[in-house]
Amino acid sequence: MTYLGLAGLFLLPPVLLAVVATRRRRLGLRWWARTAVVIVVLLGLTVVFDSLMIAADLFRFDAAALAGPTLLRAPVEDLAWPLAAGLALPALWELTRPADRRPEER
Repeated sequence: MTYLGLAGLFLLPPVLLAVVATRRRRLGLRWWARTAVVIVVLLGLTVVFDSLMIAADLFRFDAAALAGPTLLRAPVEDLAWPLAAGLALPALWELTRPADRRPEER
């Protein structure tokens, strides 16, 4: 299995979780905008620190299993993990908080 295939399988549950949270809690554009900002920050940090760790030769990837494109030195497949965290954690937060204690702003 390639890293891209593994990343795709790993992203499926967080995406479904975000969809379920959006429908059940009727999350609006403001929630998605805040979630997107968090994801962009996580992706940026991942690119920088993964590139530094790869440059320091702390770990290596099997070149045959990579899709090819990189950002700095980080392969694009590595961005699946912060994307998954950025989708899953806010969705879980919404789904686990009591329904009667909803914030006024969405």
